[in-house]
Amino acid sequence: MDLLTFQTLLTPVGQGALAAAAALGPAEETFLPCLTQLQKQHPAGLAKAALETVILRRKAEGKFSRAAAMYFTRAGLEMASGETISRHRAARFAPFARVADLCCGIGGDAIGLAQRATVTLVDRDPLHLGMAAANLAAYGLQANEKEIDLTTAPPPDSDALWFDPARRVEAGGRVFTVRNYQPPLTLIHQWRARTPAISAKLSPGVALAELSDFDCEIEFISHHGDLKECVMWFGPLATATRRATLLPGGHTLVAPSPPPPVVLSLPKAYLYEPDAAILRAGLVTTVAAQLGATQIDADIAYLTGDTLQPSPFAKAFAIEAAMPFSEKRLREKLRAMNVGRITVKKRGSPLDPIVFTRALRLTGDEERVVFLTHVQGRAWALIGQAAQT
Repeated sequence: MDLLTFQTLLTPVGQGALAAAAALGPAEETFLPCLTQLQKQHPAGLAKAALETVILRRKAEGKFSRAAAMYFTRAGLEMASGETISRHRAARFAPFARVADLCCGIGGDAIGLAQRATVTLVDRDPLHLGMAAANLAAYGLQANEKEIDLTTAPPPDSDALWFDPARRVEAGGRVFTVRNYQPPLTLIHQWRARTPAISAKLSPGVALAELSDFDCEIEFISHHGDLKECVMWFGPLATATRRATLLPGGHTLVAPSPPPPVVLSLPKAYLYEPDAAILRAGLVTTVAAQLGATQIDADIAYLTGDTLQPSPFAKAFAIEAAMPFSEKRLREKLRAMNVGRITVKKRGSPLDPIVFTRALRLTGDEERVVFLTHVQGRAWALIGQAAQT
């Protein structure tokens, strides 16, 4: 979609095209026949943009409560944070009256920020600027707009900066190294002299070694157990060195200094599976200390304990059997327990869960979780089910 077509979508003619597109109930697999039908009423470019918008609005429903009134590009929607994460992050910006949203994209982050401060949308793409403004309007919000290429010009004068560099290559693959972010992440070093309060969003898979030159707090955020992003907090925005936050509950844990040591033991009555944000933030031993638990292996992030200690930071499983790995022995045990359906969780095991499950040939009525992992350097299998809290 180009800027002119997007601007046409905002007009009564464009709104009529959107209504007609929605009435067709388009999906990816029916796009071409729907386009043929819609082109009988509207120009080809407008018809295509309307259908694309309707499809992307449906995809966006999990991120935005007002997706039905919003506008997206595919890349912009994929990179955008949802409302819950946006509002969580925006809370830290409450002391700052003016915030610049750098590389604003379709405005997902601005939705949270504009509820706290006067926001300036900054992007070098006028289409994204227009979409971000329209998406804020869907929430009854507004912001200033500045078309700026941050690789050649500084950010606008603000009290704080939010920075979301592009993490995609042109072919559509994800950029894992921060060296390939655009604009470069290293621009933060220049901006801090003028604006100390800066935060930046990174891929959750970022190699922490690449961030060693940045003096900041690093926060990993998960949403309903799925790891979503890494956030860097600089200057007055920083509150710790390392943090894990679990949404939507808002549970958060910071790294103590020094961290608790690793304590090992064989599996006990309960097994704990820490949240992905806990793992990435390096807080496994911190959670273990909270639970009075131990690790089953120095390199495996499974914890174990004699008593059930509910925690928002780890899922608990009641362990019914634990043994050094043997496919034959495991099969016999599961059949003796009348287990016919299993969910395989693995850490440190090379086995393919699907192939392994088929090889067991189970036919019982019960369902269990099978953990394929290491216990103090040896392959083990554990059988259990979610603990009742």
